[in-house]
Amino acid sequence: MIGKIKVVISNDQREVKIPTGLRLLVRRCCTAVLVNEDFNGSAEVSVRFVNDEEIQRLNLQYRGIDSVTDVLSFPLGIEGVYDINNDTGAKLLGDIVISMERAVAQAEKYGHSLQREVAFLTAHSMLHLLGYDHEGGGLPLMRMREKEETVLTQLGLKRNGSYYMGDEI
Repeated sequence: MIGKIKVVISNDQREVKIPTGLRLLVRRCCTAVLVNEDFNGSAEVSVRFVNDEEIQRLNLQYRGIDSVTDVLSFPLGIEGVYDINNDTGAKLLGDIVISMERAVAQAEKYGHSLQREVAFLTAHSMLHLLGYDHEGGGLPLMRMREKEETVLTQLGLKRNGSYYMGDEI
């Protein structure tokens, strides 16, 4: 049974004004993913909003890829085993880093709201924190897309038409 979910959100960029309600949406999105995945226990996750320069730096430092990306996931668990916060007993899932500049550009490109884009990136990254991987494409990618769309639909952010399933994510 799911317990308390703590989502710590920090805004470490100045390029994009964070819309009212976006932090709450991110928290709701994290919770929805955990509920849909039948997560057991309490959990903590960190979400950081950054600019393109910072996400490129992190992408190079941790993945050896010298380019801007939209979101990075830093899972702390391995195959469902997580470190525990000794004070709260919560499982430490990891960190999500979202480029707000990239989120704005992708929302415009795909013709939907910034809220939907940030919720998609959050759901996508939460699935990575829970052990999902799509690097090989195919069925794992389709399974992740299905789970992401389920969460977005539950949050009232159903997609409005087709979307590109390229290699940007």
